[in-house]
Amino acid sequence: MNKKGQALVEYVLIIAIISVITVSIVSYFGGYLKDTITKTSCELIDKVYVEGSKPGEAECITKQELEKRQKNE
Repeated sequence: MNKKGQALVEYVLIIAIISVITVSIVSYFGGYLKDTITKTSCELIDKVYVEGSKPGEAECITKQELEKRQKNE
């Protein structure tokens, strides 16, 4: 009799499944996405992109800071 309620529940289930899949993908690839955004922002602000030891640990530094780090190694 009440088909509107059934359709609403089906839509809510579909949205919940899509949300779970999206959150899973973002959490799995989150570090790589963060590194990509960091690399792009480094280019925009004219700094040097330095990769981190793990995905998501990259950073932007100035050329002078890079030279100091290379001297210390």
